[in-house]
Amino acid sequence: MLKVHSRCDLSCDHCYIYQHADQTWRGRPARMPPATVRRAARRIAEHAREHGVPVVHVVLHGGEPLLLGAAGLREVLAELRAAITPWARLDLRLQTNGVLLDEELCRLFVEYDVRVGVSLDGDRAANDRHRVFAHGGSSHDQVRRALALLRRPEHRASYAGILCTVDVRNDPDRVYEALLAERPPRVDLLLPHATWDHPPLRPGPDPTPYARWLGRIHRRWVDDGRPVSIRMFEALRPGGGGTEAFGLAPADVLVIETDGAWEQVDSLKTAYHGAAGTGLDVFDHPVDEVVRHPGVAVRQDGVDGLCATCRACPVVDRCGGGLYAHRWRTGSGFDNPSVYCPDLLGLIDAVNAYPPPTPPASGEWSATAPVDELLDDLATGHGSTSTLALLAATQLSITRALLAACRDRFGSTAAWDLLIHLDQAAPDAVQAVLAHPFVRPALVHRLDPAALPGLGAALDPLPALAVAAALRAGVPATVRVPLRAGAITVPTLGDLVLPGPGESAEVTVGPGEFRARIGSVERTVSLDPLAPPSTGWLPTRDVPVPGGRLLIEDGDPYRDCYGQPVEPRLEAPAARALGRTLTDAWRVVQRDVPAHAAALDGGLRAVVPLAPDPARPLRSATARHAFGAVAVTPHPDPETLAVLLVHEWQHAKLGAVLDLYDLVEPGQGTRIRVPWRPDPRPPEGVLQGVYAHLAVTQVWRSRADTDDPDASAQAAHFRAWTRDGVEALLASRSLTAAGERFVGQLRHALEETRVGSG
Repeated sequence: MLKVHSRCDLSCDHCYIYQHADQTWRGRPARMPPATVRRAARRIAEHAREHGVPVVHVVLHGGEPLLLGAAGLREVLAELRAAITPWARLDLRLQTNGVLLDEELCRLFVEYDVRVGVSLDGDRAANDRHRVFAHGGSSHDQVRRALALLRRPEHRASYAGILCTVDVRNDPDRVYEALLAERPPRVDLLLPHATWDHPPLRPGPDPTPYARWLGRIHRRWVDDGRPVSIRMFEALRPGGGGTEAFGLAPADVLVIETDGAWEQVDSLKTAYHGAAGTGLDVFDHPVDEVVRHPGVAVRQDGVDGLCATCRACPVVDRCGGGLYAHRWRTGSGFDNPSVYCPDLLGLIDAVNAYPPPTPPASGEWSATAPVDELLDDLATGHGSTSTLALLAATQLSITRALLAACRDRFGSTAAWDLLIHLDQAAPDAVQAVLAHPFVRPALVHRLDPAALPGLGAALDPLPALAVAAALRAGVPATVRVPLRAGAITVPTLGDLVLPGPGESAEVTVGPGEFRARIGSVERTVSLDPLAPPSTGWLPTRDVPVPGGRLLIEDGDPYRDCYGQPVEPRLEAPAARALGRTLTDAWRVVQRDVPAHAAALDGGLRAVVPLAPDPARPLRSATARHAFGAVAVTPHPDPETLAVLLVHEWQHAKLGAVLDLYDLVEPGQGTRIRVPWRPDPRPPEGVLQGVYAHLAVTQVWRSRADTDDPDASAQAAHFRAWTRDGVEALLASRSLTAAGERFVGQLRHALEETRVGSG
């Protein structure tokens, strides 16, 4: 968390920065100087590089970060992107009161893929109870105006959600309705900061007013079909996952103040003056030294770091002792239950009273608000960052289900046990491996070799997955891994070619390296990029793109799942040339259609080079089982490659949607004639074509505003194709109600493309 500006334009009386015990803000600069930003970015990058951190989350915070202005924020964002993205994917967030948000800032946040959370406590009466200007004036209208800006299609990718601080004097139904009216991707309900020294407001005789208030919203939320993600309720379910406020996950937040001081999580400012301080700063102290600070280290211990009362509690795995700051009491420090302990117990009982949502059978959903919102968002032609995150999460869930199916079919193994251990000890490492696009094809092939013909013998992929996760986590392990064509593929990392015959190799993982042995032959591979090349080791190659890093996947055997010949491993000059073109193509997409660039950032992780075909020099493909990857023939022109990337990513997104919802009536024998194919196509094929051609139309429509002489003709050409496909689909009567709504919205997006600027 970067405190880029330490002052605020509101005067909220419940603010823990200015109104509670800690007053260190008074002695700090109002804004973070450029030299401090630069040093902070380098410290973060240093940590990501040294520990192989796959994703870094940075939140711009305050005070009020928008006081930095568009120019100041651009400097900060550019510095962070430049320093960190060579080493890790950067997830940028910003938390604001929204008062100063305008179109220029929204465009900046879309450009840099920043997700913006806005603070709003409900309707006007609820919000103005606390969130007012120093002169007492309301901020409600300005905040709602900010939320309306974020809901616009061109800005929607940056809309992260709403943060609402609970006040039990407000009407919970009116607060809930006011929050939903803003159509947020997520709502964070926060208990007001309090300690045993300064307990929370509890008006009236009810000993657990927060449990009752939140329980009322929970009932409404469940009865309404859970129309929006509410993190508190999701976190409190069994297995719901930890947050800073709930669960036993290790603390993973550090704060950098405007003067460069490292601090612990800033909610500690509610405990006592200086509570969050560490005495360390970004100029002289790396992240590893901060993590060893006692106040940080104690929050890595899970249940062992809690007081005796919490350790004995039957729901400790759910509440996790509550927010660390809420445990403070003079004399006993943080060795106490949360001051909200009775409310947390009552709220967990309320959550338990309602069963978790039942997954839909055969992908069928009624026309509920969440489904409508997701499909409407994708029907813009691109989809927001939050929707892409949801699609990626559901694809990861499918991969995990296939992993469990392999265990059920073939039994538990040492590799399975290692994966289970790593999933508990280092979940990010396991997730980084399982999210690799070609893990799912490997699991599908293992379960049903006929489903993906041409991939050869169906080997057990679990040992290689376990090795990759152990290497990423830095956890020592020994696993026997089967060989394919004399090589071991370590997903996301590379391939090791081994000499001599053998069906498997014993692989031992150590710090930053692994050893593979077949009989008396042993190969040691160092993952240190500065080390000399290891014999037989062919590491994966990635390239920097504006949204992070993109893998050129020319080694994983399961990439051969497109029904088209793929290139063998590229020679280094060819790989570098393709990398440069991909980087330039990504920038072209960012230039022409920023919303589609954000969608690429949200999920495209790998590009597979297809083998050249003189009869069809320009080819591309998507595989339903390989979400996160597209295949293309290497092409030297970034303008052309940009269109291919956008086109194929549309197919990948729609494939993920079709894993969730039936948009076409099952059992359709209908065939539809379309202008882009000589043969009649099934409805799903037409739907895929329409969705891809809409995006291509949007690209060419944007280029028509430039000096490109062919752009207008291309835009008209693809627009006509899309229009004819839409009308043919709607006339075919082959779509479900959700499918008809989706295609109707595509038609609306196409009309906007005609009159707009792309």
